[in-house]
Parts: sequence; C-alpha cells; structure tokens
Amino acid sequence: MLRVASYNIRKGVGTDWRRRPMAILAVLNEIDADVVALQEVDRRFGTRASSLPQQAIRETTRYVPVALEARPGSLGWHGNAILVREGIEVRQIQCLELPALEPRGAAIVDLAVGEAELRVVGMHLGLLGLWRRRQAAAILAHLETMKPALPTVMMGDLNEWNPDGRCFALFGRSHEVVLPGRSFPSRMPLGALDRFILSEEVSLVETGVHVSNRSRGASDHLPVYADIAFPGSAATGPHVRPLVSHA
Repeated sequence: MLRVASYNIRKGVGTDWRRRPMAILAVLNEIDADVVALQEVDRRFGTRASSLPQQAIRETTRYVPVALEARPGSLGWHGNAILVREGIEVRQIQCLELPALEPRGAAIVDLAVGEAELRVVGMHLGLLGLWRRRQAAAILAHLETMKPALPTVMMGDLNEWNPDGRCFALFGRSHEVVLPGRSFPSRMPLGALDRFILSEEVSLVETGVHVSNRSRGASDHLPVYADIAFPGSAATGPHVRPLVSHA
C-alpha cells in the first residue's frame, strides 16, 4: 500500500497567527505519508519565498521536495508543492497553468515506487464555482494528452463547500472523488474542502482526516490522507507498505 496526503499549510501560519514552519514539518512526520501535496507553500508578497525552509525539510523529515519550476527560494508552483519520501524516483514533472482570475496552477509528477508507476497531481482550485469548473476541465483535458496513461491520484484543496459542486461532477465522470472528511477550519471542521480524486486503476484502501494536537493549530486546514493500491504496487520496494490500519 502507498499513503498519499494533502495539506493546505497557509504559508506556515498557525491558528494563533504565528508562522511556525517546524510545526508543519512535525505534522508531516505524524502522517507518515509516502507522497504529500502541499498548498499555500510560498509567501504571498515580496520574493514569494517558501514558508518551509528546504534545509529543515531535509534535516527533520524523510522527504525530498520535487523540483518544480519555481522562483529562487520558492518551493512551489502557484503555491503547490510535492514532497516524496526518500527513494521514490521522480521521472517527469509538468507545471500546468490553470484558467483563473487569480494565478492558479497544478503540479504534475510521474513517480516510480519500486516497480510501480504513479502519476500525482497537486492542485488548489479557485474560490469561484465557474472558475473551479474550468480548472477541473483543464486538468482533465491535460491528463488526457499525457502518454503513457498511468494510475493517477489528484489531490488538494478544491475550495468546494457544496457536496454536489459541479467540479466534483466533472471529476466524477471518469474518476472516483474521495471524501476523507471535514478538514476546514482546523479548530472546528465544517467543510470537506480537501479531496482525493482517483483514476479507475487506483483502489482506495482507507482515507481520513489527520487530527492531532499539533494539526489543530499548525494551519487553518487539517491534513487528509489516503492509503491506496494500484497496478504494480504489490511489488517489493522500499516504500510499499503492508496493509495496516491507520485509525
């Protein structure tokens, strides 16, 4: 099994409005995922540098940031970043511009996990329903052009409060839209804004919201996780985990 996770870290600013990047890294260690998609990684103003120091990531976690097309000192693409556990091979990277009134993008990486291959999309959709639908359509259209087709996991903050939101309908035509649970706001979750979207080759084993004393205060979102299986993932590899309960 492979664990993937998505986490909107609000530029490292906790619910006390203090920037605490080490708290974010501690939460990532708690989740113990193999692949993590982060949103709102880079600061909004100035040089838009990463709110997570890359040296701290390497020294305090077992993750390696995927090298996206970012500014010097930045970690993400329009705020999206992807971390992979050491030993997972990154084979291809694409950074996709999304239609929006504000800058939005999606990060797409193809990974080799042991003998298995997996395509991962990290995304943060817009605040307006019309643009969310256009962004979902753009991501799906781009994936259709990518060869070869691979088992795919899309994940991120979809900014959709309506359980019947139309972006869900678009994704749901050819993929499974997974609801981990309510993840926003972190102190008293009301909205299920953070989702996973799985291609038909990917099987969901377990999913949930990671709730801990740290995660309640580290960001205004709680992180979500999913344990998945996909073709080839039963092969022996350094990061292919046995089927266990993470409750």
